[in-house]
Amino acid sequence: MAKDNLAPSDPQPTLPVHGSSMLPSVEVVSYSLELDGEEGYLGDQVNKGAFTQMLDRIRKSLRDAGEQDPLGDTRSDRISRKKLGSLLAKGEPEAAAVVQSAVEEFAQQFQQVVRRFLRLKSWREVECIVVGGGFSGSRVGELAVGRAAILLKADGVGVDLQLIHHDPDEAGLIGAGHLLPAWMVEGYDAILAVDVGGTNIRAGIVELNLAKAKDLSKASVADMELWCHDDEKELKRDDAVDYLVKMLTGLVAIARKRGLKLAPVIGIGCPGSIREDGSIERGAQNLPGNWESSKFNLPAVIRERLPKIGEHETLIVMHNDAVVQGLSELPSLKDRKHWGILTIGTGLGNASFVTRATSKAKRGS
Repeated sequence: MAKDNLAPSDPQPTLPVHGSSMLPSVEVVSYSLELDGEEGYLGDQVNKGAFTQMLDRIRKSLRDAGEQDPLGDTRSDRISRKKLGSLLAKGEPEAAAVVQSAVEEFAQQFQQVVRRFLRLKSWREVECIVVGGGFSGSRVGELAVGRAAILLKADGVGVDLQLIHHDPDEAGLIGAGHLLPAWMVEGYDAILAVDVGGTNIRAGIVELNLAKAKDLSKASVADMELWCHDDEKELKRDDAVDYLVKMLTGLVAIARKRGLKLAPVIGIGCPGSIREDGSIERGAQNLPGNWESSKFNLPAVIRERLPKIGEHETLIVMHNDAVVQGLSELPSLKDRKHWGILTIGTGLGNASFVTRATSKAKRGS
């Protein structure tokens, strides 16, 4: 059973509020839904770990049958997605067939998950689903999503399934610009953005390029810092926050050196259900340490450590990471009323949106 996680209502929709349902250009209908399946949480069946398990099962079945494993002795979780894509494109037929079999199994599972979402009240009117997350940025991910789209269309399911336009590593940063009303960034060149994930933490300078496009369709990541916290052993939450603040401080210096005028705001995408006060209610179990503690508030900690950007006090707004990735697609979805996003990474992120009528004329009007 899934419980719709409705974002808190914002009585002043033009002001940034953590985890708000009312953003300048969209209403967030639901996000971070947890669907139960026959074999546990449905999201665990279509994340990057699930694909590795599928690949493992196929390779094991060959070995059990006395056949040689065409992928050799390397563990499945040690084979990069880039390498798997290369095998599909120009590998030996047997090796390519093993990878293709895993892609097909994942696509079959993914299209079933999509169907489950479309049966939810908050997703029933969704006409387009964007697929993001790190897995979607690989060739195997692209093929799995493409195959799932064919399966859905062949069965008469009336939803468009499409890959996210930006590089998934950058989409979670670029989308942060859409958390803010247009007047808040007028006169500035860029903002700082953070994408907290179960494996990596990214922080970057998002150049807004408002002179070229007021709708942020020309926004781009000017500089990005990536930290794979999953590689660290026994990493504590405070250590992760310390490193994030260090990344942000370094980016402020880089922006100054490049002559970029930073807006005094930081947009953050983070897994889980985000309370209005900036704390995390649930869904952050893949992060190092206890991020769901009522005594921990990431925006407050960052603001205390980085109280000013330029001459002004720092304002921080945080939302769910799938919501923020979805927002990066807004310039490409102007004609869509009901739409959603699924992000395939360490977990399966999700959010559904309704485009606000006021955004058709001007963002944040």
